[in-house]
Amino acid sequence: MFLKLLNSPRSLYLQVLLAVVAGIALGHYSPLFAVEMKPFGDLFIRLVRMIIAPIIFATVVVGIAKLKHAGDVGRIGLKALVYFEVLSTLALIIGLLVGHFLHPGAGMHVDVKTLDVTAISGFKNTKPFSTWDFLLGIVPSTVVDAFDKGDTLQVLLVSTLLGIALAQLGERSRAVVRVIEELSDGLFRIVGMIMHLAPLGAFGAIAFAVGTYGVAVLAKLGILVLCFYLTSALFIIVGLGLVARASGFSLWQIAKYIREEIFIVLATSSTEPVLPALMAKIERLGCDKSMVGLVLPMGYALNLDGSSIYYTLAVTFIAQSLGIDLGWTDLALVLGVLMLTSKGAATVSGGGFVALAATLATIGGKVPVEGMVLILGVDRFMSEARALTNLFGNTVATLFIAQWEGALDRDRARKILAGEEPAALATAA
Repeated sequence: MFLKLLNSPRSLYLQVLLAVVAGIALGHYSPLFAVEMKPFGDLFIRLVRMIIAPIIFATVVVGIAKLKHAGDVGRIGLKALVYFEVLSTLALIIGLLVGHFLHPGAGMHVDVKTLDVTAISGFKNTKPFSTWDFLLGIVPSTVVDAFDKGDTLQVLLVSTLLGIALAQLGERSRAVVRVIEELSDGLFRIVGMIMHLAPLGAFGAIAFAVGTYGVAVLAKLGILVLCFYLTSALFIIVGLGLVARASGFSLWQIAKYIREEIFIVLATSSTEPVLPALMAKIERLGCDKSMVGLVLPMGYALNLDGSSIYYTLAVTFIAQSLGIDLGWTDLALVLGVLMLTSKGAATVSGGGFVALAATLATIGGKVPVEGMVLILGVDRFMSEARALTNLFGNTVATLFIAQWEGALDRDRARKILAGEEPAALATAA
């Protein structure tokens, strides 16, 4: 009976859960051997990353090329940008307020001169970040370079331009669009094959983490990590819960629907491995293909709610640890800078730590970049909550914007989220 359950089509989340438990056990009882499991996690992530850029390209090109009006792209994109800016700014403010009022770094009295900054030497010379840096980062040097680097924003730009061009060609582009559409179907078949390795990838990633840092460390993450987890949970349950409810859905139902993706994100501390599967699942709910293809990849690059909470909380923690008093003017400056650098994190090699270093460099040395070493040891433990918040944020965002645009079959979505199978839906139709 148990083996039959494991082999059922809906059992991936159970397999991943069992793999995570096995990885934790191995990391605890045999840490040296567990560390050797890291290549399994790396292999799975690399396989998924290999397919992300082609899937974004094919999905966006086909979706836009099939739009009846080219102006729809601009309207949908503008709505998405407005939503992303509002929600990510709200996340920045929440992280800033939590850090300012709870004082997670107070009382540490760290002297910056005593810090060993060897581990962050690559970030010390980070240049201040500007609007032009962000805009130039969106445009690839060549079309091939966008796919070579796998930069989501650059691939999205190339795909959008080609989709608009094909839409303008009308009937003459039909054959090309059909070929790309068939390519998209083939790419999603590849994703299905790769996802069979998700339990192995989750096992390798979590075994390495526990084997390296230990279960005891996972249980004693410190006040900063506790503040971050509680703040992220509050943002998901209250903030995103209200947005989901405004879209006509329950956040709990959405969580159950994407439970496999949640476990994979928790195990790998990254949302990248679940992007292709998440696109397919949201489309299955009755969301227009062009909507999913345009909004979700944009969200992965620009709607990083978990990362936004992390940035402001980290800046206030570092300042408090070093005994630096940040007034409301300083906090406003930090918020303004992060509204730009947090978006640029997706287009800058090095991710979140580079964005944090760029922020500290941009605010004029008020908080020294060397202070980043204080959070280096616990950064790995905050990455799970960061990634999970980003996952929920982008899932809810896509559904909300689709509903706002009238590109979502709400009845179908409600039935699927309630657990009704596609076969039953087809029968009902």
